Amino acid sequence: MSGIDDDLPKQPATTHVVGGDISLLSVDELTARIAVLHTEIERLESEREKKSEGRKAAENLFRG
Repeated sequence: MSGIDDDLPKQPATTHVVGGDISLLSVDELTARIAVLHTEIERLESEREKKSEGRKAAENLFRG
């Protein structure tokens, strides 16, 4: 039965566990995980920027 599964293309990773074992991943799988992490970094930076702007607005409101 495993022969059938071996013929199917592997789906790229959509998640990554920080600190997890990556030694068995292929170059394509590593590339996919890097893309996932880049996307997550962009999402985090965007949220940080929104919160920073809100914080600055609140500080200016109470200073004014």
